[in-house]
Amino acid sequence: MTSDIVVIGGGTAGARLARQLGTAARVTVIGEEQHAPYNRVLLAEVLAGRYGPEVIALPEVPVRRGVRATSIDRERRLVHCADGTAVGYDRLVLATGSNPVLPPLRGIGPGLPDGVHPFRTLDDCAALSKAVRPGTRAVVVGGGLLGVSAARALAERGAKVVLAQQGEHLMERQLDVSASTLLRSHLEAMGVEVHTECRVRGLRTGADDAVSAVVLADGFALDAELVVLACGVRPRIGLAADAGLTVRRGIVVDDELRTSDPYIHAIGDCAEHDGVVHGLAGPAVEQADVLASVLRPGATGRYTGTRALTRLTLASATSPLDLAAFGDPTPRPGDDVVQLADATRGAYRKVVVRGDRLVGGVLLGDLASVGALARAWEGDEALPDSVPLLHLLTNDGGL
Repeated sequence: MTSDIVVIGGGTAGARLARQLGTAARVTVIGEEQHAPYNRVLLAEVLAGRYGPEVIALPEVPVRRGVRATSIDRERRLVHCADGTAVGYDRLVLATGSNPVLPPLRGIGPGLPDGVHPFRTLDDCAALSKAVRPGTRAVVVGGGLLGVSAARALAERGAKVVLAQQGEHLMERQLDVSASTLLRSHLEAMGVEVHTECRVRGLRTGADDAVSAVVLADGFALDAELVVLACGVRPRIGLAADAGLTVRRGIVVDDELRTSDPYIHAIGDCAEHDGVVHGLAGPAVEQADVLASVLRPGATGRYTGTRALTRLTLASATSPLDLAAFGDPTPRPGDDVVQLADATRGAYRKVVVRGDRLVGGVLLGDLASVGALARAWEGDEALPDSVPLLHLLTNDGGL
């Protein structure tokens, strides 16, 4: 008997699950955005003007677009929507993703002032594209992956960009200090003004209620016609919490990606498995594939976590930059560390080895050895005793 599966969320995880299930079930995908599913990782390429929105579209699946799920009736197994409809399910999948974090800054009320934008959706991207002009004074708040990508894209559009990062260095979650220093030099060569250890206190608006400046904790004001808030994301767990499901940072799931209700699953940015919320495209895809196996009649599947190497190309017409990172690049006492740096080429490679296992690494500018390192990391393989550690950073990874 074919079951009715309802997926709330038409992003990477939800769309992937629907494609993988195919005709094995009757699948209804409820998507809050008006757009067909798209690759969120490539939004910066659209903002930079290199890609049109159609280029980042994911393989098409039927989605009820522009429909917001408002509540879940677990007893009757119904999803109620803002348009007045209700959809019944045998199994429900929450792929609700995450929301951008809007920091508690002075000048931000119930709504954002004109000229202030998050950078999470295709609509955000379109609004920024419409607002930016050559010479526009833009301030990006947040120096993580998203903030760096937005700053580069705006600089390529000719904006005068200031990047304000509260932490000690850029992309603290992925890069060590040396790699971050090279990244900073790369941004500054593009004309981006970078400030680290820089806490933003609030926004200043003009008589027209549009943003005019970003005010720092020391009182200094950065003139701004455009502000991008890239301060991270937070899993969307409200629907699950209101339905009485177990939530912590994310919606808690087991190895079958099942929530505390046996008829409801969660995948992607909103899911918390074994205490971890990944918030990345790779784990979202892997979770969707595992859940497709779980939901197919007679099939089984288990999700044991994702050991994915994050790879990113920060494209540019004049200065493209490749980077890859995995695990924790900060060594502990007793760890072996191998690193190679080439300041002339702007290249940096480093791996951290604990015992006979890779535990972290970062490559910037030169990814010649990334294939072998990715295989060793994702497979959690023991490194062969016969290979000198230095060879891990050669073109074939020495493996």
